[in-house]
Amino acid sequence: MRLLVSPCLVLTMLLPLGAPLRSAAGGAAQGPRAGASSASIPRTSDGKPDLSGIWQVMNSAAWDIQDHAAQKGVPGGQGVVEGNDLPYQPWALARKKENYERRATLDPEARCYLPGVPRLTYMPFPFQIIQKPNEVTILYEYVHAVRYIFTNGTPHPRGPIDWWLGDSRGRWEGTTLVIDVVHFNDKTWFDRAGNFHSDALHLTERYTLTDPDHITYSVTVEDPKVFTRPWNMSMVLYRHKEKNFQLLDYECYGFDFEKLYPFPEVSSAK
Repeated sequence: MRLLVSPCLVLTMLLPLGAPLRSAAGGAAQGPRAGASSASIPRTSDGKPDLSGIWQVMNSAAWDIQDHAAQKGVPGGQGVVEGNDLPYQPWALARKKENYERRATLDPEARCYLPGVPRLTYMPFPFQIIQKPNEVTILYEYVHAVRYIFTNGTPHPRGPIDWWLGDSRGRWEGTTLVIDVVHFNDKTWFDRAGNFHSDALHLTERYTLTDPDHITYSVTVEDPKVFTRPWNMSMVLYRHKEKNFQLLDYECYGFDFEKLYPFPEVSSAK
């Protein structure tokens, strides 16, 4: 009679005592104690999780927030929309399809406009968070955009107001910074695939520091003019830890100005 031995049992017998099992994808198997404890999370002097630092996404949401295959100049990627479904109203779905077909000229980013929120968060450029007791400031490498998030309890100004980045008011719910954002214009998109919104856009963003080097970012999108219901996106922000890493210059519109007003050292022969 042949003895049948489970491959898992053989692997367990061969591993040294205490060695972590590896998943098929190569990562360590996650146990109930996986992840950092709250004691390891950096905190400010007032006890809040300290979000300060330079962060960046590692996804392709800037090209398309939904699942998409690779194309020339577009990396394939898994979507960041929960359920991968955008609940457009019928007229808005037709508009989105038209935006996609004409994206090379209609995309506000192609014209160097501010990408808006939340798109600025997942652009393929880093951004820096500066956290103070009554205000969180976010500096973006992309066209030096700046967001001011007031956490001092003051309300939104009376509207309507048409702002590219909206008006942001934050509060802490436990260890999560929750930001309510209103007062948008209708000139920005969510991505390069033509997903869009109206001036009735209302966002609820959540920044949760899960360990010293990772933030879970999620956002609830509401826009009754365009969508039939609220929907959500989520992703991970990664801290830059390279030596001397800093925000650099990316002035999109400046490249067009160089054609009209070239710098002498650029136009002269080397």
